[in-house]
Amino acid sequence: MIYDASMDALMEKVWEGRRVSADDARRLYTLPLEELGALAHRRRLLAKEKAYEGRGNDIITYNVDRNINYTNICNVYCKFCAFYRTEKDVDSYVITKDELDQKIEETVALGGTQILMQGGHHPSLDLDWYLDTLSHIKSKFPQVNIHAFSPSEFIHFQKLFDLPMEDLLKQFKEAGLGSIPGGGGEILVDRVRNRIAPLKATSDEWMGVMDAAHRIGLNSSATMMFGHVETLDDRIEHLERVRSQQEATGGFTAFIAWTFQSENTKLKAETVGAHEYLRMQALSRIYLDNVENIQSSWVTQGLEVGQVALTYGANDLGSIMIEENVVSQAGTTFQMTVADMHRLIRDLGFEPRQRDNWYRLVESAG
Repeated sequence: MIYDASMDALMEKVWEGRRVSADDARRLYTLPLEELGALAHRRRLLAKEKAYEGRGNDIITYNVDRNINYTNICNVYCKFCAFYRTEKDVDSYVITKDELDQKIEETVALGGTQILMQGGHHPSLDLDWYLDTLSHIKSKFPQVNIHAFSPSEFIHFQKLFDLPMEDLLKQFKEAGLGSIPGGGGEILVDRVRNRIAPLKATSDEWMGVMDAAHRIGLNSSATMMFGHVETLDDRIEHLERVRSQQEATGGFTAFIAWTFQSENTKLKAETVGAHEYLRMQALSRIYLDNVENIQSSWVTQGLEVGQVALTYGANDLGSIMIEENVVSQAGTTFQMTVADMHRLIRDLGFEPRQRDNWYRLVESAG
């Protein structure tokens, strides 16, 4: 492929670490995958060069946590979800405190420092149930960070409990909530959201929760689920919204993108493969110049592609995921151990290190 002078200038701009525009992103997306990946890897090195006492370029991080779905009852009925149930379904559930304790005890025994707790939009659990659950976890497991409740869940809570969002978030934080996952982001373009999840939070509502959370000291991750009915322009608009919010509050600790998993879902769309995933992750690293950490999605892509993604802009391999229920219900089941994490990272010449939700190192690699 022969590049014109303007493409050469754009690639130099990326290499030097300067901010790219939406038009730049569209042009970069046309590059051969390996060249886009090389630019993303360069941007990853620039983003991490001062991390961990100057050793950020040598280290790939991972987390040990458990994904606990406290209920599968949900009244949103997203077309891409195979996990939700109604209250009348025989396999619907709400977790008990004893079940919760057992799951957290197992997590701690495996070296875990966090639980990722999300559920459906349950129509009848009251506010006290949520606050009591948080307080119970925090009092019994004070060393464990509670990374819980997506913005879509908080929008549901706000409507159900009729409280201002900031007051609601403060109550959850005081009860023990430590940070918020970026679930429910899908694509932050309402035309797309209206097609795949018309009853879910709007783009402005989703980002409004993140803004309010950041402003009271609750960090969060940002996510994108792509490869269904959206266009490239929709993906870039999504990235622009994340970058703009980060500019305003600086509260996103990481960005994670993954591809739509179609099996057992009602959403009929052509899914995309590993090449498209790597291309989008690389573009995300370049565009999100103010989000320091980009996480590889081995849970949807598999261990090998998850490893390759570490050379396409990612600096983190995510969690070993002691438990995962939602993606697996859509037909994708991959498993990872700490030993697997270490092997995949070391095979690329990096040092594996466990980290917490805020990307602080918590122990030496074994």
